[in-house]
Amino acid sequence: MGTVTGVGGGVIRDVLLARVPLVLHADIYATAAFAGAFIVVVARRAGLPPGAAALAGGSACFILRVLAVTYGWQLPKVSPV
Repeated sequence: MGTVTGVGGGVIRDVLLARVPLVLHADIYATAAFAGAFIVVVARRAGLPPGAAALAGGSACFILRVLAVTYGWQLPKVSPV
């Protein structure tokens, strides 16, 4: 749900701005949302309270995204066969 919500909001933003959705590029976008959601699930299973787990996941997602934009990190592109 975290990945779908994060990516869906970005796609809606890009469509309303008449741009190609950022998630369709080789950018670290959905990966950051997935990592944040994964951290929330792991933190909850480890016994952290919901607020702390959400803060940890949200922070991880935000930091990963900022680092990706700052340093130009991109995922590998799939070449056509």
